[in-house]
Amino acid sequence: MTLTIKDLKVKTEDKEILKGVDLTAESGKVTVLMGRNGSGKSTLANTIMGHPKYEIIEGKIIFDNTIINNLKPDERAKKGLFLSFQYPQEVSGVSFSNLLRSAYNSVKNTKVGFVEFRKLLEEKTKLLNIDMSFLNRNINEGFSGGEKKRSEILQLAVLEPKFAILDETDSGTDIDALKIIAHAINKIREDNNIGVLLITHYNRILKYIKPDKVAIMVDGKVVREDTTGKLADEIEAKGYTEYIEVSWFIFSTIYYFRIRNYGLKRL
Repeated sequence: MTLTIKDLKVKTEDKEILKGVDLTAESGKVTVLMGRNGSGKSTLANTIMGHPKYEIIEGKIIFDNTIINNLKPDERAKKGLFLSFQYPQEVSGVSFSNLLRSAYNSVKNTKVGFVEFRKLLEEKTKLLNIDMSFLNRNINEGFSGGEKKRSEILQLAVLEPKFAILDETDSGTDIDALKIIAHAINKIREDNNIGVLLITHYNRILKYIKPDKVAIMVDGKVVREDTTGKLADEIEAKGYTEYIEVSWFIFSTIYYFRIRNYGLKRL
């Protein structure tokens, strides 16, 4: 199963954020998307999941051989897409276990009872070293950064989607939490052959999750891809500056020739 993004252009509040993104991610493989803050990574993640704040101007999102541009977020989830949020929100008055059971029943189109679901949770919480009492707490209320990110991956483990988009899962976590999270992601991916689009700034999580492909995003476009595993190390050593400079040079050159040709046509 493949997630394919073709020439995707997206705006929000009349500002164009994605300016022609092309990217392909496959089942059973880890595709890593890296880039500076504001490059469009989270916009891409939210657009794939159908966030109404983001309007598709042009291009296609293709999942399981189906164009999903017009599907609602819940319809995309039922097709097998999952998004782990960069900033998980607190929800007072709703326990984490109730959220998980409601989501499971909705996505799987079933009605699992409390006792049966509790057994499932016991198995999944062990994977992330989470105490069962954790599930009685309100969603993300008073959670540490590491707890919030582990709760996101617990949702991934329970729902077992076909494809997971993980938006900066490593942010706000200490090294111990990061190792647990990375181990869980690897285990879930291997057991279920799911595809993973992993969004990150840094390569520290890539010490524990081996990427099959790394892509660099600059100013709303993917400017380079690599399958050798060297690109992430290159970014760690040199940063994103050279890619920003190359992107600006290409834009300036295209802009120059467009203006030049326009002037020649008017003569």
